[in-house]
Formats: sequence, structure tokens, C-alpha cells
Amino acid sequence: MSESLSQSLPIELQPPLKKGELNVNHWIGDTWVKGDGPVFQVHSPYNGSLIGAGAAASSALVEQALTVAEKAFEHWRWVPIKERSAVLFQFRQLLLRDIDGLSNLICSESGKIFSEARAEILKGIEVTEFALSLQNSDQTQKLEVSRGVSCEFRREPLGVVAAITPFNFPAMVPMWMIPIALVAGNCLVWKPSEKVPLTALKIAELLKQAGLPSGVFTVLHGAKDLVEALCLNKRIQAIGFVGSSAIADKVYQMGAATHKRVLALGGAKNHLIVMPDAEPQMTAQGIVDSFTGCAGQRCMAASVLLAVGEQGNSAIESTLTLATEKASKMRLGFDMGALISSQSLFKIRGALERALASGSGSLRLDGRETPVPQGCEAGFWLGPTILDQVVAGSEAACDELFGPVLSIIRVPSLSEALTIQKSNPYGNAASVFTQSAAIADRVMKEAHAGMIGVNIGVPVPREPFSFGGIGLSRFGHGDITGMQGLEFWTQLKKVTSKWVMQSDQNWMS
Repeated sequence: MSESLSQSLPIELQPPLKKGELNVNHWIGDTWVKGDGPVFQVHSPYNGSLIGAGAAASSALVEQALTVAEKAFEHWRWVPIKERSAVLFQFRQLLLRDIDGLSNLICSESGKIFSEARAEILKGIEVTEFALSLQNSDQTQKLEVSRGVSCEFRREPLGVVAAITPFNFPAMVPMWMIPIALVAGNCLVWKPSEKVPLTALKIAELLKQAGLPSGVFTVLHGAKDLVEALCLNKRIQAIGFVGSSAIADKVYQMGAATHKRVLALGGAKNHLIVMPDAEPQMTAQGIVDSFTGCAGQRCMAASVLLAVGEQGNSAIESTLTLATEKASKMRLGFDMGALISSQSLFKIRGALERALASGSGSLRLDGRETPVPQGCEAGFWLGPTILDQVVAGSEAACDELFGPVLSIIRVPSLSEALTIQKSNPYGNAASVFTQSAAIADRVMKEAHAGMIGVNIGVPVPREPFSFGGIGLSRFGHGDITGMQGLEFWTQLKKVTSKWVMQSDQNWMS
């Protein structure tokens, strides 16, 4: 690495723990409960220091938590939706009040920069605001279907449900699920990633301050064993999951085996299609924002750029040069954060070395030489990295590396670009940069993805438009937010009624 940056970091990192100290407990019935399983540790990606530790939940602790949640559900389900919404409105206010402190906490344990941490809280607040709007929408319907006969449906909560969330968005991804599930009348058990449990503790505290009744919200910590315990436990009625596709598939299968509702969102290999007519400045910035945001550790990050045009096309080369210049000026710790762990850094470095050794790509920008912040030399850092002339079908072109690495594949036509994009088994996002409405329309129609961007590198829908991919990016049916999120966390009860015998009744009455 080059010499470190001397400027102070624009965040307040969590202080390291003392040896043997445990600061991560479980939240069960408005009480902090010590774990009784294996001990896990939390290291800050910024400098590698130990900032958290706790003991995982045993099977006995899981059963205790579910008993508390089931008891709470018998009360919470009957609380009017306006009263449930009032609690979540107070939660929204508290998030805004504490947004800076919570953002710093997210930075400490996930490696984000401050602006990214703040943005993910604001996105979570946006979903909360959507959940609050449900009290004013028509959640029932009643029609007179025949003489003297009416049919209606009533929307009801499922019961005790679970959310299993990843490390890359300690606040936003959980808040895709928490507000909608709670406003709908469920009691929710949340298992955050054991790599980022500290944000979960703060969210639990804020929900209590907001007035959420005891037992309605539970936080349990652990790793693989806890995921399996939640998926296989028949007392849990539904599971929302976000993580890698391999684990999402297993979660879906385990949940289905115990007859619960499951929506498991997986990984991605997202493509940006850059046409020769693309506006250079907007395109270059969109490219950089997409592959470097959150250090590339998000399922909506662009990891493949399909450059359309004959080799040496001046418009394409100009745009790629501009994007490379922008990426090369990014400062670690200021403009881009760290990777989550040393294992992640090792994995990505290995993939880069294999690509270069095999001749399946050449370095246009080498992030391994990017300077790291002063005092953070022991952190998990990799600067923006661009591989050019990548061979379609190679590891860098097909595997989700989950880091700030962009692979450029040169293609002569839009048809070939779409062929490569559609051969991708994942299906989260695809974007096209062009000034042609006809080209944009073709990509919208043909791309194999649940979320499409036009001159936008990260096409995340805003509420009430829902978030969700297709293919190996989603196991289950529907999306995780918006009205489809409400559909997932509720069920319909249909009622047909008649009160008076009709003198002129027909076959329907």
C-alpha cells in the first residue's frame, strides 16, 4: 500500500472492547438476556479492532423467546392499526433524532462511510413511512354479491414471524421488513448478521422508547445454527431473508419443509450496458457510483460493464476514461468504505490474481495500491478496481465477488450485450446508458432482471414501488417492500354472510 492518508476520518468509530468483555445480548420481552451458546466477535472493518462480542442463542433460548412472542401476539394482533402505526411514527421520530449516532455505529461495524450509513437509515425511514400510510388505505373490501348475500375479506397478521438479515445494510434491510410486519400486527423475531449486531441493539432500544409493547419485537444473535433453528421451528409462520443466493436457497427449502411462508432474496451479478450515444459525464458518474458504493458490497452494485461498439470506439473510450479517472480519485475512508472482513478481502484479491494470471482480464485501475486512512492499516481495504477486456464466461464475468471491482466486457452490438446479460442466472438489476428511447425500451423488455435502470446505475425503486429480483436473486414469490411486502406479512380471511331470507332468492342466495 502507498503511504496512509493524514486527514482525520469524518466518523466516530466505536472504541475497542476490553479482553473478555461481552456487549452483545439478546432482546427478549423488553429485557436484555445473556446468550448461552458459542461466543462470537465483531471487528471493525476500518481498523480490525474488536468492538463487539456476545454469546449466541441456544435452542432453549429460542424457545423462550418464541413463547414470549406468542403471548405478545395475542394482544398485539387486536390493537387497531392506527394505534400500531402511532408506535411506528414515534420510532420514525426517534430515528431522525438519533440518525448521526446510529450512522456512526453502522460505520464502525459495517465499514461504510458516513453518508452511506445515513442514506440507508433514510431509506429505512421511507419504508416506515409507507407502513404508516397503510392505516389510511382500504385493507378490507365488502360487496353485495347477490340478493341478501355479501362477501368480504379481512386482512389479518400471520403471527410470530422472523427476519434474517445480512451485514451489508445493518439498518436498511431489516427496515424493509420490521415496519410493515409490525404495523400489520405480527410479532417479529430478528436475527441480524453476527458481523453487525450493534445496530440491532440500538434499533431495539428505539422501538422500546417508541412504546412498542413487550414481546412484540425480539432480537436473537447467532450464526448458521440459529438460522436453521428459526427456519425449522414450526412456531414461526413466515421468514423474510436477505443474503447470498446459496443460503437463500437453503432457507427457502428449510422453511418450505415446515410449511411456512418464505421470501428469500439472494445475490446478483448486475450489468451496465453502455451505448456509444450515452451522455459521458452522467454515465461515468453512474458507473462509479454503482460499483464503488458500499465498497461494492450490495446486491444492486454493478459488477459487469458491457461496452457496446467496435473496438476503439471514441465515444465509449472517452466515457470509460472519464469513469476511470473519477474512480482513481476516490479516497478510502472518505469517499468509499472498507470490506467487511479479512476473508472477504482475501477472496476478492484471489479472484483478481486469477483473472490476471489466466489472461481473462487486464487491469485498468488497481485498487490494491490505493492509500488507506492513517491508523487504519490493519483494516480491510481495497480501492476501486477496474478489469478491462474481461472474457465472457470467466470468473470475473460471472461470479459475485461482492467488492469494488468492475469487469468490462467489450461487445460489438446491443444484441450481444443482451445475450450476455440474459445468460446470467441472477436477476436483480440491469441498467442501460443511452440517449435513445428505442434502445432503452428494448432493454426494459428483454433484460433478465426485476429492476431496470435507464441512465441510473443503481435502480433501487422508491416506495411504494417494491424491491425484488428474479431468477437466482429471489426464492419465493413477491417482493419484500411496497404492497407486496404487506401481502407477504398478512393473510386474507374471506367471509360470506346472509341475514334475511329473500323472497326472490336465486342460485347464488
